[in-house]
Amino acid sequence: MVEFADLSLVNWSRAQFALTAMYHWLFVPLTLGITFIIAFMETLYVKTGKEEWKRITKFWMTLFGINFAIGVATGIILEFEFGTNWSNYSWFVGDIFGAPLAIEGILAFFMESTFIAIMFFGWNKVGKKTHLLATWLTAIGANLSALWILVANGWMQKPVGMVFNPDTARNEMQNFWDVLFSQVAVDKWLHATSSGFVLASIFVIGVSAWFILKKRELLLAKKSILIASVFGLISSLYLVMTGDNATRTIAHDQPMKFAAIEGLYNGSEGAGLVAIGLFSTSETDPNNENLKDFSMKIEIPNFLSYMAFLDWNAFVPGVHDLIDGNEKYGYMSATEKIERGKLAISKLTEFKTAKKAGNEALAGSLRDELTSQDFQENYFKYFGYGYFEDPTDLIPNVPLTFYSFHIMVGLGFMFVLLFVFSLYFILKGQLTEKRWFLRLAIISIPLAYLASQAGWIVAEVGRQPWVVQDLMPTMAGVTRISAGSVQTTFWLFAVLFTVLLIAELKIMFRQIKIGPKH
Repeated sequence: MVEFADLSLVNWSRAQFALTAMYHWLFVPLTLGITFIIAFMETLYVKTGKEEWKRITKFWMTLFGINFAIGVATGIILEFEFGTNWSNYSWFVGDIFGAPLAIEGILAFFMESTFIAIMFFGWNKVGKKTHLLATWLTAIGANLSALWILVANGWMQKPVGMVFNPDTARNEMQNFWDVLFSQVAVDKWLHATSSGFVLASIFVIGVSAWFILKKRELLLAKKSILIASVFGLISSLYLVMTGDNATRTIAHDQPMKFAAIEGLYNGSEGAGLVAIGLFSTSETDPNNENLKDFSMKIEIPNFLSYMAFLDWNAFVPGVHDLIDGNEKYGYMSATEKIERGKLAISKLTEFKTAKKAGNEALAGSLRDELTSQDFQENYFKYFGYGYFEDPTDLIPNVPLTFYSFHIMVGLGFMFVLLFVFSLYFILKGQLTEKRWFLRLAIISIPLAYLASQAGWIVAEVGRQPWVVQDLMPTMAGVTRISAGSVQTTFWLFAVLFTVLLIAELKIMFRQIKIGPKH
């Protein structure tokens, strides 16, 4: 068994991983979406034979290449941190978590990298259709790469398809298909990729809007906006649908995260959804600073119950129901879960002691008990709770989760309207006259990145304190190194990533100002 880690080490390890992940996610969504937009554009070039479409395709391909190169660098560092900063986590669940990461590297990333080479350097060296195929396979490869990463993350949110081996004190994969087709994993992949499609569409529309305001490359800008508006509108509507499905899955599998998303402290039947809310800065629960009262909120009656369970009068548990328990609705108290988790840890410790002492009879009996279905379902299921003493430590940062979720949702609906107006204006031939809209399109680019980052804050902060839901808290997953070492590398990475981001922006802006080659 691992011992408790220094809180400073845990916080700095979390901060470093969050820093790396958030910088990496600045580059990933654009790659996911713009590759498909480029593929659509090149398809029109191959179909029509018009050189203008080739010129448009190569311009957006250049911007994609700049973004992709720096995204790869941050992604590699992110995967190394599982070993350098989270080795206990990697040991505990590496048999499951490592499989999708390996597939991502062997299949998707190699596929993506191979066809990117043809896409960038194959012009006039391979046939039109071969080059188009390489472009489409690059887009598919990028999104398959995201699939395996999100399968791994989805398993952390809801561990399935595995069995605990007491001899190695590790979780081992039992059913690969359960891991791959977990509802959480499917929801995360569909929602994350469609959010990338939306972001890329906004990026293309925003850059094209800048050209129109500057009265440059009007043909390129209008054609690009038409493609991005159609792709973006379809993607944004699909994004809303996948978000709705994902939220419902969270309500079932991660009720504490769901309660934090809505700032729901006391559960109720016919629970209302807080459309707009503002937390008080002074009124705080005396037992936990994460529980702040609303100073203002606008609520839609009964809608939260329907969103969670498709029943207008369903009971939705709040934070206090999940901590204190609610016997009427079948919610076990956190104290009971902690006791069961401690028993699971105690039994595993007894087993390891008996095995080390050579007492095979006792070890065999304990092994049978640890691997029994009853023990797995009633005790090991709460293994991670055994690391806690105070039940309130199980509450995530409610205000941060709430605000992030509502910013993401609010901007998401704004983007739907953006695509509708963009498509309407371009089809009516009025786009060049709507300077206010063109400026809004440019401003929407950073807003799309804000919404994308907010989504990940909801996903990761909302599930704290878990690195693997219910099985391993973050304090048990970190590598036992000095907090000072992690702190040093945190600042080194912060400087390095910021320099890379500034470099990417300067190169990107310069390339946009240069425009497409004639």
